[in-house]
Amino acid sequence: MLRPRLTLLATALVALVSGLLLWLGWLLVGGVAQAVPTLPPGTTVRVGGLDVPAERLGAAFGTAAQQEVLRAGLIAFPLVVLAAAVASWVLVGRMLAPLHAVTATARRLSADSLDTTRTGVSGARGEVAELAAGFDAMLDRLQAAFAAQTRFVANASHELRTPLAVLRTEVDVTLADPTADEAELRRMAQVVREATRRADDLVSGLLLLARTEGAGIGERLPVDLAAAVVPALAAVRAEAGRAGLRVQVHTAPAPTSGDPVLLERVAGNLLENAVRHNVRGGWVEVRTGSRDGSAELCVASSGPEIAPERVPELFEPFRRGAGRTGTGTGLGLSIVRAVVTAHAGTVGADPVPGGGLAVTVWLPG
Repeated sequence: MLRPRLTLLATALVALVSGLLLWLGWLLVGGVAQAVPTLPPGTTVRVGGLDVPAERLGAAFGTAAQQEVLRAGLIAFPLVVLAAAVASWVLVGRMLAPLHAVTATARRLSADSLDTTRTGVSGARGEVAELAAGFDAMLDRLQAAFAAQTRFVANASHELRTPLAVLRTEVDVTLADPTADEAELRRMAQVVREATRRADDLVSGLLLLARTEGAGIGERLPVDLAAAVVPALAAVRAEAGRAGLRVQVHTAPAPTSGDPVLLERVAGNLLENAVRHNVRGGWVEVRTGSRDGSAELCVASSGPEIAPERVPELFEPFRRGAGRTGTGTGLGLSIVRAVVTAHAGTVGADPVPGGGLAVTVWLPG
């Protein structure tokens, strides 16, 4: 236990200092008492009814004074040590009270009580009080992380349930039809393949999101966002052509550093969102460049109207704005935010007047 050890240490220090002071007082009193005026040789002085030679008077005074100091010291010494022990026990207990509160809170802590369990330490000072405050702040962050994890797992389970239900329904219906021909089996295979693709995309997105949020960026390499846009544009060009979208590209050098694969995924996700959540015959605009020492990537597109207060929700997993249905997994902007944050950058979005969304990424140059 820390309290008895600290009390014993403080008491031992007081006892040591008190003993040292008693010894110094014993020496000083003896020396001062012996410094009496010198009398002529052969002179006697009556002390306590006894005649004492003058040359022995100083030694007698010194011995008597030392005995008196020793007698008083032996009475005061244990009293001082006892008082120091009691005072140390009380003061150490008050000083360690926040630490006991932290320990008790840690013992009561569980995943179900994160929202209500706190140390309750207030008004305390010192390092231990700072520890209690830091522990409460850590519990606040843990509560937010657990709540986000719970929502994430619930949303992921809901999203995965849909393709699995489609798979099971299609297989059950086809197997229950004894007259199913080759055309029906091919139709079922196509549906099963599409549901499997969607589940695979969802799992891949979840793994990428977990990887990005759970670990930092390793080796940083030079990356130009203008170059990262090229493969992303090639991947969506056919889909944009089928939707009749007008794609405008304005690229300028935007040098930064980081993981090239993840940064290409940022450009890819932004362009996929811009194409899939668009309107037929709409437009997509891509811009890259440098501004104020930061590399900038902006992807704007037409599409359904989005209320400004709903824009932050689009960066949460499995969140889509009104009218933004598309064929994605709902993880695109969540992955973008996670990757940009891991690269010490920022990302923002603004609704486009008349419908659509403009997402801008800033990364350190």
